[in-house]
Amino acid sequence: MGGAFEDVPTTAVADLVGREQVMDIGIRPLWGAPHVAGPAYPVRCEPGDNLMVHAAIYRAEPGSVIVVESGDLDYALAGGNVCAIAQRRGVAAVVADGLIRDVGEVREAGFPVFARGVIPIPGAKRRLGSLGEPARAGGVLVHPGDIVIADEDGVVVVPATRAQEVLAAARTRLAREAEQSLDDWEQEHRARVDKALDEVGFTG
Repeated sequence: MGGAFEDVPTTAVADLVGREQVMDIGIRPLWGAPHVAGPAYPVRCEPGDNLMVHAAIYRAEPGSVIVVESGDLDYALAGGNVCAIAQRRGVAAVVADGLIRDVGEVREAGFPVFARGVIPIPGAKRRLGSLGEPARAGGVLVHPGDIVIADEDGVVVVPATRAQEVLAAARTRLAREAEQSLDDWEQEHRARVDKALDEVGFTG
């Protein structure tokens, strides 16, 4: 199902799923602005530890997006080799509520990573977290199989139970926008703005 969203931007689905399904502004692309869409493989790491990310790259299905909860801004969750193996195994991207390192290698490989930033020191590999169970990233609770869509505007999570409905609505919206000229949009927009101003009592 995730592949069906591969040409659907985050802006086309964010309004449909609501603010609670949009990750906070700290989760950003660490290079360029690749568009990513795929089913979530959630991972939860203990602060200062990245063992579960290392385990996840061998367990996530091809096409999936590894989504990491860590609550840690002191140590990197992954680096160049981990991302390279994930890429080689067909993982679509990593979305991490935390940090990574070796961003130059990741950028050169063209592997999409959305995270809070970079730091050169890695975490330990000693503590058990969880794999394939719900995890929270960027303020959004992500379940296995939820559709993760990420691009230059941010990261949106579509609940798996709503994927078909949201996809149909997003495609309808995109088709309408494609057929509408800027002049038509301006006319409709002006009318909506004037109506909203009237409703709040603006008289200027």
